Amino acid sequence: MARPVDPKRLAEEWAADQDVLAQMAAGGDIASIVRTIDVSFTGPEKALDRLADAAADYGFEVAEFAETAPGTWQLDCDIDQTTEPEAIKALTTKCLEIEAAFPGVAYDGWGCLAQTD
Repeated sequence: MARPVDPKRLAEEWAADQDVLAQMAAGGDIASIVRTIDVSFTGPEKALDRLADAAADYGFEVAEFAETAPGTWQLDCDIDQTTEPEAIKALTTKCLEIEAAFPGVAYDGWGCLAQTD
């Protein structure tokens, strides 16, 4: 079940997403092309381990789960989709819902390669 998302946080993330999408478009990205998008979460190992176990339920595949510094963990998950604005806004919303559902987990953004043909 989806958890409520802080509207202010969603607005901040969406503003950042729009900047990234504009930069990608300026570089020739064709937003309608499906590609792998990497989504990152940070937090305590146990919290991220629970999320890794549930990743498939959210449509993600675990790409990497590693300690990035002593006591600091990062979980990278992949999802295949477009970078069309509505798709990215839905992805960001989903990631913030995940953050709300897994105490200690923090959404740390998304990234992908531009697709120009």
